[in-house]
Amino acid sequence: MKKIFRIALWTLTIPLVVTGGSAYYIHKQMGSLDAPEERKERFSVLDYYDPDKDEFISPEPLPYFPEQTTGGNPGPLRFFKTSPNAPGFPLPKQPISQSDFSETPSDFAAWWIGHSTFILELDGKRILFDPVFENGGPLPFILKRFDAPPLKREDLPEIDLVVITHDHYDHLETATIKFLADKNIAFIVPLGVGDRLEAWGVPKKNISELGWHQDKKFGPLKITAVPGIHYSGRSFNDRDKTLWATFVIKGAEKNLFVSGDTGYGTHLKDIGEQYGPFDLAFVEIDGWNKGWPLTHLFPDQVIQLCQDIDTKLLFPIHWGVFDLALHPWDESIQMVAALAAENDIELVTPIMGKKVIPGLSPTNKWWENLK
Repeated sequence: MKKIFRIALWTLTIPLVVTGGSAYYIHKQMGSLDAPEERKERFSVLDYYDPDKDEFISPEPLPYFPEQTTGGNPGPLRFFKTSPNAPGFPLPKQPISQSDFSETPSDFAAWWIGHSTFILELDGKRILFDPVFENGGPLPFILKRFDAPPLKREDLPEIDLVVITHDHYDHLETATIKFLADKNIAFIVPLGVGDRLEAWGVPKKNISELGWHQDKKFGPLKITAVPGIHYSGRSFNDRDKTLWATFVIKGAEKNLFVSGDTGYGTHLKDIGEQYGPFDLAFVEIDGWNKGWPLTHLFPDQVIQLCQDIDTKLLFPIHWGVFDLALHPWDESIQMVAALAAENDIELVTPIMGKKVIPGLSPTNKWWENLK
């Protein structure tokens, strides 16, 4: 009887320990937020915050998930499986490490690390955007990458500033923030996201939170958060508790736009009129699905964005790493490249890890004829 009791006890204990451990891990991945009363006190003066719902408001309302999905299985279980839309072979990339970066950042250069993660050097400052080096979910097996990135977080060069566009898992990675937390790096994030960073060890003095049309001087640079049509959240009960943003990065001679995640709307024309013209735009091109309009840009809207903000140089991001919207890994870039050629827009499309000086370094359609 004692043996049976021990077996029964372990049979009950092991699932409880695993479940409890997983819940604790996921909780840590989410990061903390201020209490609702504190958020309302901070944000109620903003016309894009609803204190009754305790939510930030998109310029145009988005449908709540789960919505009808077109092009494949709409169920969330797809994020636990190897995507049938993955390339099936390693994508070309140039492995890099700290030694591949100069000690002093240059006046202008960029490295695409994959998806929305990229490094920008501008006017002697080195900026890391939306750093994600592993998978795109709260557990290691959720939303798997197609392939490893060309750069490990442990091999990052010295970073002056990290910019986060919003707190979705494919843009804000807990492990990377914890790794960077004690390195005296400055962070610029949308309103509310700083609470998550503080929970992961980033000193409050190193965090600048921006609302839409608020700016921050960083050395010779002026960084302005501007509106986007999107949403935020890292769990089922914190949707839109933090803000999301697109960004204008203005240097001595260059004026750059970073789209973050945004649907298409009149806000883009407004951004162009108020902050443009732009020398270069880093624009998300993947994640669109007819079942959830406005959440991301469709290929024709990527081109329309460039026209609205007045830029002729497009650096596609938010593609080539995750299957977010049930279409082949190269469908978006194929469509955007064709439309860009028709509309006299130059693409900057380096392989992951390759240094480019946008507008000067030649790039090609490396995604074609791969095996």
